Amino acid sequence: QVHVVESGGGLVQPGGSLRLSCAPSGSIFGINTMGWFRQAPGKQRELVATITSGGSTNYRDSVKGRFTVSRDNAKNAVYLQMDGLKPEDTAVYYCWVYKGRNYWGQGTQVTVSS
Repeated sequence: QVHVVESGGGLVQPGGSLRLSCAPSGSIFGINTMGWFRQAPGKQRELVATITSGGSTNYRDSVKGRFTVSRDNAKNAVYLQMDGLKPEDTAVYYCWVYKGRNYWGQGTQVTVSS
């Protein structure tokens, strides 16, 4: 089993920045891909960014150039640096870990509003 916990959400003005962190624990040996999804009210959960153990990244188009996903393999931690935030980025952000199955964190609220 893998236990996933996120941190770092909050309220920020448009154009501001936030950094999300996620540190899986438990059976973490052999984790390959980790990343971030988000879900806004009334919408489906959507991929934001993923990163493999080798450092290959993937982003949804709407966050390219504004968000950066990174990983510390020694700590098995994954981060999401979010710059240039927009109101449409408002959502609950979930850390995602894949190890034979999907593991999810409890989610952290990100609100972008003036």
